[in-house]
Amino acid sequence: MVNPIELETKRLRLRQWRAEDREPFAALNADPRVMACFPSTLDRRASDTMADRCEALIARRGWGFWALEAKEGGRFIGFVGLHVPELELPFSPCVEIGWRLAYSHWGRGLATEAARAALRVGFEHIGLTEIVSFTAVNNARSRGVMHRLGMQPSNATFEHPAVPLGSPLREHVLYRLARESWLRSL
Repeated sequence: MVNPIELETKRLRLRQWRAEDREPFAALNADPRVMACFPSTLDRRASDTMADRCEALIARRGWGFWALEAKEGGRFIGFVGLHVPELELPFSPCVEIGWRLAYSHWGRGLATEAARAALRVGFEHIGLTEIVSFTAVNNARSRGVMHRLGMQPSNATFEHPAVPLGSPLREHVLYRLARESWLRSL
C-alpha cells in the first residue's frame, strides 16, 4: 500500500474512490448515452466491481483511474486517469489514459482538464515515456479529447479483443503521446 496521488485542477478533484461513489458510478454506467461506445451498459454489480478494482489499484500503486469530483458541489461525476490494460493488446505493454463522465457533465471540457492533470502525473511524477489512449473508431467525442491533449493517432486500427466479433465497436483507433512531445507542449 502506498499513499494515493490526488490531484486538483481549477474545477476538479481527482481522488481515491469512496463508498458513496458507487451509486452515481452505477448510474452513469447504466446510462446508454455514456456507454454508447462500449459493448453494453453495466449492472450495479459489474459497476461496483470496476470501482473496487480502481480503488484497489490506486491503493497499491498510488495512481490509476481516479474518482472525479466537481469542486463546486463536491459531487462524483466519473473517473479519469491512468491504467495498465490487463488484456493483451497489439501495443502492449502500455499505460493508457481514459475517462468516463456522467452525461450531464459532457461538453464542458472537464474530461480534457482532468486528463491533462493525469498526463502531468504520468510524465512528470511517474516518469512514463509514453501514454496511449484508444477507443472505438466512431467515438468522435473521445477522439476529440485525445486530439485536444496533443495525442497523435496511429496509422492503423486494431480489433479490440474484449469487444464481440461483428460488433461495430470492435474496430478501435490508437492514439499516442510521447513524454518529449508533452514536455515541448508546456
